[in-house]
Amino acid sequence: MNMGPKEAREFIAAFKDEHTCDIKVDKVIVPPFVTIPAVMDALNGCTCVGVGAQDVSDRDNGAFTGEVSTAMLTELGCKYVVVGHSERRQYHGETNAYINKKIKKALAAGIIPIYCIGETLEQRESGQLETVLKTQVVEGIADLTPEQVAGIVIAYEPVWAIGTGKTASAADAQAAHAFIRSVLAGVVGAEAADKVRLQYGGSVKPANAAELMSQPDIDGALVGGAALKPDSFAAIIRAAE
Repeated sequence: MNMGPKEAREFIAAFKDEHTCDIKVDKVIVPPFVTIPAVMDALNGCTCVGVGAQDVSDRDNGAFTGEVSTAMLTELGCKYVVVGHSERRQYHGETNAYINKKIKKALAAGIIPIYCIGETLEQRESGQLETVLKTQVVEGIADLTPEQVAGIVIAYEPVWAIGTGKTASAADAQAAHAFIRSVLAGVVGAEAADKVRLQYGGSVKPANAAELMSQPDIDGALVGGAALKPDSFAAIIRAAE
């Protein structure tokens, strides 16, 4: 919940000064709902940066006050949507089954879901890491075809590393990503699993981005606080390249 329309326009203007489209990295900016039109306007047809939303409803329309549908996001030009972020799970009680409905709704609308999973510190320290991740993966992609799964993005964010300054070591992050891919392979086959883009999130910053994204099963980053500064976000993109 950062940046209204005015501040976002200023961000995009500054980001354009820091970034050039010849950097061959897929980039997506995911602002609050009310800010999406301003970001689209400020990008002014810049096709090398995608835009997504931070959440979406599992309903199409009707008496669901406060909800935003896939049709609304499509009309705005959104190509991506984050679903199942740990903060949605923590503060809004979202379950894997509920998130699965959102994933299906997004896919049906041609929007790429960025499905967030991750364990708490308590779960990690009690030896539940793999159980938690496997449950989130399996239930989140329930009833999807291998082709559908191949087209989604899964963002692994250890909850204890989000906004805390703590980051999983590159080795720990790679181990979790490799496990996630193995779970995917067990559900939809190795070919589809290899096509899934796995992102790491959790205090990603310019100083650690290159090391994290050089790991064999880490295909990108879901960046939080470090993306609120144009120069910092651009530096992470350069590190990715």
